[in-house]
Amino acid sequence: MTNSLSQADVAKLMADPSPKVRAETTEKIASQFASQELGDAEREIAEEIFRSLVKDVELSVRETLANHLKTSRDLPHDVALAMANDVDSVALPVLKFSDVLTDEDLVEIVASDDSSKQMAVAQRPTVSSKVADALIDTGNEKAVARLVSNEGADLNEKALTRVMDNYKNSDAVSDSMARRPTLPAAIAEQLVSALTEQLQDYMVKNHDLPSDKAHNLILQARERATVTLLKEGSSDAELIQLVRQLHRSQRLSSSLVLRALCTGDIKFFEYAMAELANIPIQNARQLIHDGGKLGLESIHKKAQLPIVLLPAVRACVELVNETDYDGLSNDRFRFTNKILERVLTQFEDPSSQMTEDDLEYLMSKLDQFAA
Repeated sequence: MTNSLSQADVAKLMADPSPKVRAETTEKIASQFASQELGDAEREIAEEIFRSLVKDVELSVRETLANHLKTSRDLPHDVALAMANDVDSVALPVLKFSDVLTDEDLVEIVASDDSSKQMAVAQRPTVSSKVADALIDTGNEKAVARLVSNEGADLNEKALTRVMDNYKNSDAVSDSMARRPTLPAAIAEQLVSALTEQLQDYMVKNHDLPSDKAHNLILQARERATVTLLKEGSSDAELIQLVRQLHRSQRLSSSLVLRALCTGDIKFFEYAMAELANIPIQNARQLIHDGGKLGLESIHKKAQLPIVLLPAVRACVELVNETDYDGLSNDRFRFTNKILERVLTQFEDPSSQMTEDDLEYLMSKLDQFAA
């Protein structure tokens, strides 16, 4: 074959010879078109040929056309759309890769209830928020799982929340969500909660574990996982949303608040105390960091935290104010060990009002956190 589109090629194609010859000629023309080897006049001829080929009764011809033009940015829109609405073997390559298709085209195709085409759209290198929303609405669990794992998909927090709500019983979606490189803290916390609830049911049903013991084990695991979501540099808006979400779902427990504080997450602690005490964050910070003892004790009571936790809370706040803490993993370990030492020192102080029961309770909590 020559390297340019010739009248002989066109004549051969138009003569409607065998399917094999039509497929070979289609491959030649499509390859030259995609590589931009054709002049303007030749391109116009090729485009008209493509408009005929998308109607060809021979499937192999249409498949050849789709596979060679799927990434062409110069493909006429009507040709791309015709192939996208064809049978799967023709449509899927175009749906996965063609930039010629618009968001409106993709949304309409996604709404057609063709699960294979929905999956193909979910795998595109980039998926706009509009198309992602349409995929979430399909109920196609496999396509949504693929969408969530696609780093090129524009999934904002609202969209991820819809995924969590609509596919909360889907292991495939949960697994893909867990593997997503970055998640807003509030979404990650919802995921942690959903997965730990499933794990609790599994432990009770399959390991003959008493439900209260399973609950306590899962609660500790969930709170440890939640604390790991608290990253240095989290915005105030992210923390506010996470804290409010935890409070609404009754997961903003005293043990979680203390656990976060014992690992040095003072910012989360401040927002949590403000939420529990129902006061502005500025007021909460003033009370927490009050130079005397009354401010912290006042907000501790207003937040309705167990009074036996106050010594540990006070020790943590004092250490945060004293320590150059940058939030790295080793700092968390050292910080928690310092808390243990500080609480023991307070108990040994003759003026301390801590009882042995108080100490036992605190130490059991802090030992869990240190683990």
